[in-house]
Amino acid sequence: MTDLLAGLHPDKIPIRDGVVLLPGFCDSDLILRAAQTIVVAAPFRHMTTPGGRPMSVAITNCGTVGWVSDAKGYRYAPRDPLSQRPWPAMPDCLAQLATDAAGKAGFSDFHPDSCLINRYQPTAHMGPHQDKDEQSFDWPIVSVSLGLSALFQLYGDTRKGPALNIRLDDGDVLVFGGAARMNYHGVRKILTQGPAPLPDQRLNLTFRRALT
Repeated sequence: MTDLLAGLHPDKIPIRDGVVLLPGFCDSDLILRAAQTIVVAAPFRHMTTPGGRPMSVAITNCGTVGWVSDAKGYRYAPRDPLSQRPWPAMPDCLAQLATDAAGKAGFSDFHPDSCLINRYQPTAHMGPHQDKDEQSFDWPIVSVSLGLSALFQLYGDTRKGPALNIRLDDGDVLVFGGAARMNYHGVRKILTQGPAPLPDQRLNLTFRRALT
């Protein structure tokens, strides 16, 4: 997708109705520093699916609630299950980034209350899924990429049929909502050799409005 736009350097790329790519939208160093403060308070961990399988992606959260997975299912919880303490507060720079990106993509008044941070090692991936644990689907998802590039796959209302492949690079922000809010999506693979200081992993920050 982005290869077709090489040399044009657009700052806003409509992908489909409700999906907008903002190349290089965020200050990677600033966002990484904020993410690192979260990881100190709530370290990455590999959660398990309801079926008992460990996820290849390590996760942590910040905000009013955080996304968790275990034998009880997928859900948002106000406390970190490892420490039993509230999740770290969302840094102002992260909340502002999500609000600004959503606004540029056409979704006004988005104020996230949860940020799920995924850490992908080069062999990690994420199968096609819907983000459907939020109380309302009226708000978009704002996805920020840091470090290694990824091949992101976007399906439709089902995971059948061919996927649209979108390369996400360091600093890119992908926003999807509206007609595309319940589209299936996933990460097919991680592309090697990323920018310092994340040459060997990818961080993905996904901002949500989990509570109404």
